[in-house]
Parts: sequence; structure tokens; C-alpha cells
Amino acid sequence: MTLFENKTVVITGGTGSLGKVLTRRLLSGSEGTPEKIIIFSRDEAKQHFMRVEYQQKKKATDEVIYRNFHQLLEFRIGDVRDFHSVCSVLQNADIVINAAALKQVPSCEYFPYQAVMTNIAGAENIVRVIRENDVPVETVVGVSTDKACKPVNVMGMTKSIQERVFISANITVPKTRFICVRYGNVLASRGSVIPLFHEQIKNGGPVTITTEDMTRFLLPLERAVDTIFAAMKGAYPGETYVPKVGSSRIVDVAKALIGDRNIPMKTTGIRPGEKVHEIMVSDEEAWHTYERGDYMAIKPMLPELVRGEDDKPLEREYSSKDTVMTFKETVALLEKYNLMVEQGVNGEEEFLK
Repeated sequence: MTLFENKTVVITGGTGSLGKVLTRRLLSGSEGTPEKIIIFSRDEAKQHFMRVEYQQKKKATDEVIYRNFHQLLEFRIGDVRDFHSVCSVLQNADIVINAAALKQVPSCEYFPYQAVMTNIAGAENIVRVIRENDVPVETVVGVSTDKACKPVNVMGMTKSIQERVFISANITVPKTRFICVRYGNVLASRGSVIPLFHEQIKNGGPVTITTEDMTRFLLPLERAVDTIFAAMKGAYPGETYVPKVGSSRIVDVAKALIGDRNIPMKTTGIRPGEKVHEIMVSDEEAWHTYERGDYMAIKPMLPELVRGEDDKPLEREYSSKDTVMTFKETVALLEKYNLMVEQGVNGEEEFLK
């Protein structure tokens, strides 16, 4: 099945960590060659440097924007909050992958309405544009997070509502399939703990952890993209795909990165809006969650949307405390993705390599 052959794909928030790896995978043609990939975001600087890298120029001053709209990889300045710019970018879209988000937990706590505007109103703008303009979009994928499951912080709360905005859209816009993916912490993405630990180690410490009990699902960026592709291939309208993935104790991640260095560790205590363990599928969701190979599919709560025959449901929550890797396994994971040394952290920036 060639998912993207001759398709126009819009990636909102496409200059982020996920967007870059997703773009590289699309350009590889592994799932078919798109007719057009449109990177839609509001940060002109990130677009500039991503464009320069795509064109393989030697320095930023070599960049030429004038043929932007004739390139396979096209860049559009805009914001999911702005209905008019969403109208413009979706007019010829076949597939929309909504990676635009305010995702840093403390930022969302201090500026909750900003999180609402991007994470909820942005999703509603996508739905509204398709519905009101009868845009023939085939599939919309909402990128969510484990923090949306039993949320205790604003980021998770807004992402949880985003999931419901997209799921319910299958009722009012039945010609378009709206699906979601939900996964945990992406290894070495912007704002994640691994770059922070490397910076603390570089400065001589201390390396700060909140509690020795804390666990987190750890997902390579490539697996995050795999989850999107798997959902596009197998999800019925309104379903949410969740990858089966291991978790680690954050203290083990810190110890692995410190290695033999004489760097102290400091326990700072749980931060506001933080959980000791993250949950990918809640107890309440488990009864309508089913295994699909390397993934689990959460069926929609709306009975009109429930489709497909599956085996018995999950029956219990899927928590990071239940899938904890050993210290040795954590080290092996970090080594596999070149994250034991600082220069490995920025590997996602080189999105064509």
C-alpha cells in the first residue's frame, strides 16, 4: 500500500522534531512519492534553515526562496490558530498531519489559554475548514501524547480535548477520516530531558531528577513516524493508535548519560503538573482498546463510529510503571540512537541524513 503516492501532504508544525523526521521519511519514497509536501508553521527562521538544508546549500546566504511553490517540499508561513491561513494551506490537501502544538508542560501551565488556542482551536480550525469549504481531504492525523490520558496538566488537558475534536469530526465531516496517534516522550526532541541532562553534565552538574521512582515511555522519532504510518494504514475513523513501547526510570537515563564522570545528581521533587508514571491507555479506555500487531487501537467512545472486529480488549491500563526496562536495556536504547554523547542530541536537526 503506497500511502502517499501522488498525494499532497500538509504537515502543520512541520519544522519541529517530529516534522523533520516525518519529512525525511516522506522524501525517501518508502511509502510512495508525494506530489507535494507542505511544511506549515509560523516560525520563518526554522523554515529558512530547513529549506536551506533541503536544497543542500553550503551556507544560509545561498538560499533562494523564489521557486518555493514549484518544489516538492514547499514551505508556508501560517498558524493553525488563524482560520484564513488554514483555509489557504488545506485547499489542495489530500492528507493532513497535525503536529502543531504547544507541548512544554510548564509553558502551558503559565499560559493555559495559549495552549487552548493552539492545541484545541487549531484542531477545530482544521475541521471547520474541511467542513465549511468541502475540501476533499482524505485523512487527518492528530498527533497526541500520553499526557492526554487522565491529564493532570494543561498540556495534557488540551491534547485530550484535541483528540475528541478530531474524533467527533468523523460525524460532521464523514467524507474525511479523522484519526489520532498517542505516544510518550520522544527521545532527544526539543524540550525533552536528554538534552537537559547533557547540558547539565557539560556544565559539571548537578544532574537534576524529580524522584528516583519516575518512569517514562521512551520513543525514538522513527518509531513515532512509524506509528503515524501504521494508523494511516489500519485505523478506522475515530480510532487512536498507541505503540507498544518500553519505558525507563528517569534516574537510569541520568546515570547512563553520566557514565563514569564524577557528576553529582540532585533530587528536586515532583514538579507541578507532573506524574510519577505516565499512562498511555487508561483503565476506562482499556475495555475498548485492542491489540493490532505492534500497536493498540483505542476505539472511539461515540457508538456511531465503532467499526471492525477485534479480539478481547486490553482489560487493564497501559502504564509506564508496567513496562520498565532494566538499566542495561536503557543504556542499549540510548546507545542504539547515539544519545550517550552530546553531539547525538542534534541528529534530528539533520533531517535529510
